[in-house]
Amino acid sequence: MAELGIPEEYLEGYAQVLAEVAATGRRLTREELAFRRALGEQAADAGHGLRALVSAHLTAARAAWPAGPASVDSVLAAVHQATDAFAEGFERAQRQAVRQEEAARREFIDDLLYGRSDLGRLAERAERFGLRLSHAHAVAVAEGPTAYEEGDPVPRQVERALISRFGDRSILLTTKDGRLLCIAPGPQEEVLAHFAKQAHVATDGGRVAIGRPQPGPGGVVHSYEEALNALELAERLELEDPVLRAADLLVYPVLTRDRQAMAELVVNTLGPLTTARGGAQPLLDTLTAYFDSGCVAAEAARRLTLSVRALTYRLERIHKLTGANPAEPAHRYMLQTAVIGARLLDWPAQEL
Repeated sequence: MAELGIPEEYLEGYAQVLAEVAATGRRLTREELAFRRALGEQAADAGHGLRALVSAHLTAARAAWPAGPASVDSVLAAVHQATDAFAEGFERAQRQAVRQEEAARREFIDDLLYGRSDLGRLAERAERFGLRLSHAHAVAVAEGPTAYEEGDPVPRQVERALISRFGDRSILLTTKDGRLLCIAPGPQEEVLAHFAKQAHVATDGGRVAIGRPQPGPGGVVHSYEEALNALELAERLELEDPVLRAADLLVYPVLTRDRQAMAELVVNTLGPLTTARGGAQPLLDTLTAYFDSGCVAAEAARRLTLSVRALTYRLERIHKLTGANPAEPAHRYMLQTAVIGARLLDWPAQEL
């Protein structure tokens, strides 16, 4: 079968089997079928195409077709058995190759995101998956109402949307801990922006966080950690933005870097609110709404479903208890920083 590019070794014993079937009308034995499956696996491992292999079998069958009064049905049945067993072995080898590729991909992603592998070796393995770790990369992480795994409809939908617009573009889409991940070269901001848009829709309004571009083989894990931290901050601060950028949230890690100092600020500034009727939480919610609305009383009252008069009363109560007036710029920064700290430290639910 040289004209088809198929070595003769994959047709070994085929013509002899057909001749014996034509003479006796027998079916292929279990050993013969196992041999043909083994040949199919070998052909798949060697990289030959199934279409060309089946064509080679049919061509060989025509060339070896018995000239005598053989049963056409018996010979066709043998051809069917032989090619079916060969194709079964071929498909089995392909499935095994896919499983090995998936395992290698998952191992690479785990090592990449946890920084567990030698960076030089990691960079070599990355090229196999379309990444050049010598360049800067950024990571976007999307989470939805359910956990996702590779092959699920949602990841496939997002992947199709990205590929249809950008091609491969050295983009790696995967899942990790139930979240969707997109790793893209740092300069290609439009890729992660499009991923965020598509993931938000595909996850039914899920939230997406985008880490900053980071250089070098360790840059991916740093950007990934920034995105995860942004998601955690969004949950703790009850941020409503569907897309969060780590670059826009850098103030929060700075505020929490010295946890003890932040805890002291919260207790010293907001501690007196615990003496109010109903505890500190309603007044803390009032401050949060007031600052989140740009210190516009009418908007804050709407968010809290209060009258402006009731909101004003609460602000006056806060002023009286803490000695700090939220309406005065000199006090506002201290109060707002303390409110952010309280949300980050889960105060007053957690005692500081």
